[in-house]
Amino acid sequence: MRTAVVRIGVDPDGNLSAEQLRSGMAALTELADSAGLQVIGNDLAGLPPRRREVEILMTGTDAATLHATGIALCAQAFGTEPVAGVLTFVSHGTDEDAHGVLAGFGVTGHLDRQPGTDGWDILTVTLRQADLVRVPESRLHTALEASTNCEVHIVATD
Repeated sequence: MRTAVVRIGVDPDGNLSAEQLRSGMAALTELADSAGLQVIGNDLAGLPPRRREVEILMTGTDAATLHATGIALCAQAFGTEPVAGVLTFVSHGTDEDAHGVLAGFGVTGHLDRQPGTDGWDILTVTLRQADLVRVPESRLHTALEASTNCEVHIVATD
């Protein structure tokens, strides 16, 4: 299962005091702990209102579900109307991460990982030519290398 960093804006209008932000973070941490989630510590009071986002580590791949969970937790903890922020995934360098990158671009492919002679794995990704017409190969290549820490070779098939 992939690990997502779910960002939720908890005070976009800047209405909460420093104490309310601190107690909200404490409540959120407690709620997250009881749900098996992890809140990344952040001093919200020291940030401008538009940047008062919490970050919660969650497992899953459905962005809407992850955001809904984060918003519900933050609404309960802060008593505000939180807004969804950017959602990213933590990379562990696995084939599951590579499949997640492909899915993010709306393509599927076959992966073959082999050990390289210089200590880096070589990941050969076989994709349909039609997918490469829609999505630039260079974008896929860069994203796959970043998520897997492998040398990536992309092969197109009909």
